[in-house]
Formats: sequence, C-alpha cells, structure tokens
Amino acid sequence: MDIAETTRDKQSDAVKRRDFMRLVLASGLATTVTELRAKATAPKSAPKVCTYTEHFQSLPIPEVCKIFKRIGVDGLDLTVRPGGHIDPKDAKNELPGAVKAARDHGLEIMMLTTGIAAPDRHAEEIVATCQKLGIERIKLGYYPVGQFGNLAKRLDDVRRQLDAVVKLTTKYDVRPCVHLHSGPTIPSSGFMLYDLIREMPPDRIGAYLDSYHMTITGGAGGWRQAIDLLSPWMSLVALKNFQWHRDGRDGRGQQAWHTDYCRLEDGIAPIPDFISTVQQAGYRGFYTLHTEYRLPVNECIKLTTDDFVYLQKVFARL
Repeated sequence: MDIAETTRDKQSDAVKRRDFMRLVLASGLATTVTELRAKATAPKSAPKVCTYTEHFQSLPIPEVCKIFKRIGVDGLDLTVRPGGHIDPKDAKNELPGAVKAARDHGLEIMMLTTGIAAPDRHAEEIVATCQKLGIERIKLGYYPVGQFGNLAKRLDDVRRQLDAVVKLTTKYDVRPCVHLHSGPTIPSSGFMLYDLIREMPPDRIGAYLDSYHMTITGGAGGWRQAIDLLSPWMSLVALKNFQWHRDGRDGRGQQAWHTDYCRLEDGIAPIPDFISTVQQAGYRGFYTLHTEYRLPVNECIKLTTDDFVYLQKVFARL
C-alpha cells in the first residue's frame, strides 16, 4: 500500500467516526455513553457503618459521638430500651438531643435498638419521635420461646404480636426489624424468621441479620440459605464474631462449651463471606458494628477501632 492509499484510509476512518458521533448525538445516546463511562470509572463507595452503643453506656451520648467520630464510623446504633442509653419513657424528650449531638459531630443516629415487642404508649412515642427525626429503622425486642412442647402455639402468638407492631409502626413510616438471635428466643434461626414474616410486606417489616447468631444456629451452610430466603426483607445487618471455649465436663463426661466475643477477623463466623453473600442477595444498606466486648470502655474503643479498620479492608475487596 502506498502513502496516498494510507492517507485516504485514515481520512475515511475519521469521517466514519465523525458520522458515528453525529448519529450518537442525534439519537440522544451521548449522555448514556458518558454515564456508562462515568459509572465504570467511578470508585465504589464502602457501605456506611454505625456502632452499637450498649457497651459505651457509661458515657454520655456527646462523648460517645466524639469517640465514634475519631474511630471513623458514620453513626450510632443507639440503645433506647430499659437500661439503655435512653429509657423508653424519656425517648420523646431525650432523643432529639441525641440526634443533635450526633449531627454536631458529623454523625447520625442510623437506627435504634429498642425493647419494643408489642404496641403500648412508650412504643408509640418512640416511633412517632423517630418519624420526626428521620430515623427509619428500629430493632425490636425479644420473644421468649416459652415452655418446651408449645413452640407451634408460641409462633402463632409471636406472629400476632408482630402484626400488631407493624400496624403501629406503619402509621409513622418506621420499619420494625426482627433480630435473628440464637438460644431460647423467637426467632432462633433464619428459617424460623422466614416462617414468621413470609406473609408480611417487606416494606413494612424487616429481617435483622447477625453474623454471630446466624453462624451459631446456621452452621456451615444454613446461614447462607437463610440469607437467600430472607433477602426481600433484609433491612439491618449486625457484624460480630466469636470463638468456642471449653468448660468442664458434666456428670456424664460430656464436654461443655461456651462462646465468647472476639475481634471480627479472629472468629468462627466467616465475615468476608458473610458480607459478600449479603451483598450478592441485594443488600445495599448500612452495617451495625456490634462491639460486645465485656471489657472497660478504653479497651472497647481499641477493639472497635481494630474491627472498623478490618471491616474497611473487607469492603475494599467486595
């Protein structure tokens, strides 16, 4: 090919590109192309994280906000229940001040941990105040499993109680979330929670997933199956971890065991796998970092900081 032919080919290619761009602009596709390029090159933002305040309750809320801001989390999972940071009877008056303290430190109160298990005056005051303050999700209290042999009846009872709670919270556009716990509570597994709420609209009631409890009750694969079932209702996710420890043997020689909390990266629950499964199931909300270390506040601060640093590494690999 001589120089003249090469030049003609280049000019022809340039004309084709100009014609293509005119067609793109005329058809309105240019914006779409630009948006797609921007989305492809934009860095992914990490999910927001709040921290559970139960083990910081010896400190006033403004001091907790100062600590959490220093750690780097986005907000508070504030306890508003008997023995919590705010007592239910005081929520109407004290919760606005807590929200202001959070905002003054560049944080937000992202959820409440309550003891609400049925509608009553204090429950209504809490959810009405949440609506005014823009707090959209609350954790409910617990339902005891009751006497052995009556579980089917207890499930019906709890389902009726949840229906009543939902009727109350719907009036105020607040979503009540049922914590997936373990032990002698309802629900004690993801499958039990699914059975309880499967007929309820996902925009009216939420499933509150928990890496610690779901690993205890869900073993190697049950927690993943539970996430699959509960995906339409996923509204809150707690992250915490544990290790098994030996106790003595009982009178029949059986080895006894107990669990204890540990740093996220050191425990039995597969935190990166748990988070990636939750994300795969469609969850795009925030996570609550449960620092349930039974230790002095200064040590809790250090361990919470370690957990948050580790969590950012996990998020970076999603």
